[in-house]
Amino acid sequence: MAVGARLTPDVLELDPAAATDRIVAELRTIVGKTLRRRGAVLGISGGIDSSVTCALCARAFGPERVLGVLAPETDSETETLRLSHVVVSTFGVPYVVENITPILAAARCYERRDETVRELVPAFTSGWKLKVVLPDVVGNDLYRVLFLVVESPDGRQERHRLTAEQSLAIVAATNFKQRTRKMIEYYHADRLNYAVAGTPNRLEYDQGFFVKNGDGAADVKPIAHLYKTQVYRLAEYLGVPEEIRVRPPTTDTYSLPQSQEEFFFSLPYQKLDLCLYAHNHGLRAEAVADAVELSVADVERVFRDIEQKRRTTRSLHMSSRLVEPVAEIDLSDA
Repeated sequence: MAVGARLTPDVLELDPAAATDRIVAELRTIVGKTLRRRGAVLGISGGIDSSVTCALCARAFGPERVLGVLAPETDSETETLRLSHVVVSTFGVPYVVENITPILAAARCYERRDETVRELVPAFTSGWKLKVVLPDVVGNDLYRVLFLVVESPDGRQERHRLTAEQSLAIVAATNFKQRTRKMIEYYHADRLNYAVAGTPNRLEYDQGFFVKNGDGAADVKPIAHLYKTQVYRLAEYLGVPEEIRVRPPTTDTYSLPQSQEEFFFSLPYQKLDLCLYAHNHGLRAEAVADAVELSVADVERVFRDIEQKRRTTRSLHMSSRLVEPVAEIDLSDA
């Protein structure tokens, strides 16, 4: 872009047909030739990212060589399972439903989480609901910490600031969910000689919005290079049903409804996409402020938040470290 030019949403435009052809060709090469697998397994959440990944895999391998894994648990929204069925039906993909609640209960996922919650809300029982949220990055220079929001059976809500230890404990217990789902996906991949396809978009991959050895684990990640705005464009082209395309992105992790924005990103994806693009291309805050309808100071806050998340989550991208190299195992061409 020229010096002094202003960013517009047009910078994220893409040719969906060309993008689809490129991804499908790469999937066939990676899965068939590099990994020597017969097809793909992926988790289906009823959200935009897993829907697009499902459609791409169906095009790459044929629907009959794709398996969708629907893995609800006690905190899942009813709508999630319904929309997941819509996805597999739309693209003609075989699927299995694996209710992971018994596994999570056996691992004391809910019990461990609730023990920490009761440190702040002693009355918290199975009749209550909860979620955790972050303060908005806009207009806020304070260090942002997680807050616990609970709702009693009569609908009364309370909000409590979490200590660092309490935040870690709740998130660690909740991470059982993503890791259990991935364990189930790899079971089916092993028995079918398939690869596991991950579903992160660029925002999630760049900012570390995933659980290591959970939803971050996969053999191939077909849309990790695409901004979320571009994923929505691809969804329209691929025929993802409108009711999925208009549904706000959610975490579907806690018993209270929770958007990705309030849990992690702090901005709507349309604005964060443009801020991330600008930051990735070395543009100043002034170049993007008008496009995202934020002040220059707030865009600078978003830029700092992007870098902070990259630093904090860097280890999530790392493979196991070796003390010394093992020369006989060379993955440089993998």
